[in-house]
Amino acid sequence: MDWLDPVIGKNGLILAFLVVGLILLFSYAVSHFLGRGRIPGAALAIIMGLALAFTGSEKGIADHPLFAGMAVLGGSMFRDFSVVATAMGANLETIRKTGRAGFLSLLIGVCISFIVGVLVAWALGYTDAVSLTTIGAGACTYIVGPVTGSAIGATSEVIAISVAAGVVKTLVTTIGTPLIARRIGLTSPHAAMVFGGLIGTTSGVVAGLAATDAKLVPYGAMTATFYTGLGCLLCPSIFYVLLRIFIPA
Repeated sequence: MDWLDPVIGKNGLILAFLVVGLILLFSYAVSHFLGRGRIPGAALAIIMGLALAFTGSEKGIADHPLFAGMAVLGGSMFRDFSVVATAMGANLETIRKTGRAGFLSLLIGVCISFIVGVLVAWALGYTDAVSLTTIGAGACTYIVGPVTGSAIGATSEVIAISVAAGVVKTLVTTIGTPLIARRIGLTSPHAAMVFGGLIGTTSGVVAGLAATDAKLVPYGAMTATFYTGLGCLLCPSIFYVLLRIFIPA
């Protein structure tokens, strides 16, 4: 077996593709033969991938030298490349037709996520405007939370909670999207753009739509990206000021 280690070491990315392929094969087989197609194979594969992500200390399964290539395959470079690649199939005319609905979904999505986050933070015992705003922003996305917290002077503990809130939202979106897509009518580019605007977490929306229908990814990813930018603008400014009016700093 001594000859195997150098081969794997030089071809870690190829092994990573092989592992992911085997996971997909196994997931679709389980979905077909045991679940009779009721649970999408892609959703099972996502759950298995998330489980493997927690098997190590920092990078999940990639912490093991044998699977070091998984860190590259699962990194931001391949994620962004996949999004850009799927964008080649986007129809500009369809995007234009979604204008008003897409804009409203962004506003509604950011507001609802922020309010839910604030209520959860209040239930956890946080009563100051800075903490409530930061955790509420984290409920929007795990990027908006730290940006908002740093801007208004939140503690590192509160910022960490905001990141955790965003991560939980991403995981739920990733797993849940392919399970409920048909029930909520998530089958068209228009619906994908509204969905991305309402949910907002780019990573979760992209992964969930990819498991549902890869053709929907660029539409959902576009509004989800705008969602992050809108959240970074509103949370540390207007939302924070509104909370300061009613709650002491």
